[in-house]
Amino acid sequence: MELLNSLGINVKLLIAQVINFLILLFVLYKFAYGPVLRMLDERTKKIEKGMKDAEASGKKLEEIAAKEKGILDEAKKEAKEIMKRSEDAAMKQAEEIVITAKDQTQRMVEAAQKQIEQEKNKILAEAKAEIANLVMVATEKIIDEKLDANKDSELIKKAIK
Repeated sequence: MELLNSLGINVKLLIAQVINFLILLFVLYKFAYGPVLRMLDERTKKIEKGMKDAEASGKKLEEIAAKEKGILDEAKKEAKEIMKRSEDAAMKQAEEIVITAKDQTQRMVEAAQKQIEQEKNKILAEAKAEIANLVMVATEKIIDEKLDANKDSELIKKAIK
């Protein structure tokens, strides 16, 4: 103690200051340091929660972007498929139209040929009848008499041959 007195340190005063310091430390810990630490802990927890939420939001955003890309890819694929089906249907319809047009043309040609054949036969029949009349008239003038129906038929057939 004497050593402390020789250095000019009052022991009673030192003990009082240590006690005051401990009381001040206790009061500060109880009323200032504790609430500040709690506030800092709460703030740290809020920041950590915010960071976790931000990470979760980022992951969800990435998932949504991936889903969106998948949906867009699927939509493009479906659009291509629809276009292909449409083109195939159009080609098939065009082929059917061509086939139908060919069939119609063929029927029209066949009908025209039949009509031409009928007209030809009709004209030939008319020509034969006209020739028969001319032969009959010529025969009457040459023979100067009318032959009976049997002789007429025979002469007409010979003249036509």
